[in-house]
Amino acid sequence: MSHDYSKTSEALSRLNDQQYRVTQKDGTEPAFRNEYWDNHEDGLYVDVVSGQPLFSSTDKYDSGTGWPSFTKPVVADAVHTKTDRSLWMPRTEVRSTGADSHLGHVFDDGPANAGGLRYCMNSAALRFIPVSDLEAEGYGEFRSLFETTTTTTKEHTS
Repeated sequence: MSHDYSKTSEALSRLNDQQYRVTQKDGTEPAFRNEYWDNHEDGLYVDVVSGQPLFSSTDKYDSGTGWPSFTKPVVADAVHTKTDRSLWMPRTEVRSTGADSHLGHVFDDGPANAGGLRYCMNSAALRFIPVSDLEAEGYGEFRSLFETTTTTTKEHTS
């Protein structure tokens, strides 16, 4: 199935002020006061602008920073990086490849056993789709990412 994950004026008009500031003006939302930093539900995180699949809850971890953090994108080409020199030191900015939305930054202080990267994302740049809604929302191809997690969870609750 082919998807067009580009930015459209219609998609931009649906964003609230915070989502627009973060994704289009390279903003940052407050730590610990954003929607997904403490979300532990299984599902997929997509670009709030285009719907492009970006991250899976299977790669999410608590970095202690107050923003949702992931060890890797759901597919390698979902994001691209560029140098951000807006602060006193250069950082590596992460943007979606489809709509070129600003998502956050990537750092090299993530879990060593998962590659050592920490994709520190803004919740305002993401939309969360629970596993139970993947098919209905058109993301059924990603359900297999959660089959082991769902099976393990069911085994532990039985």
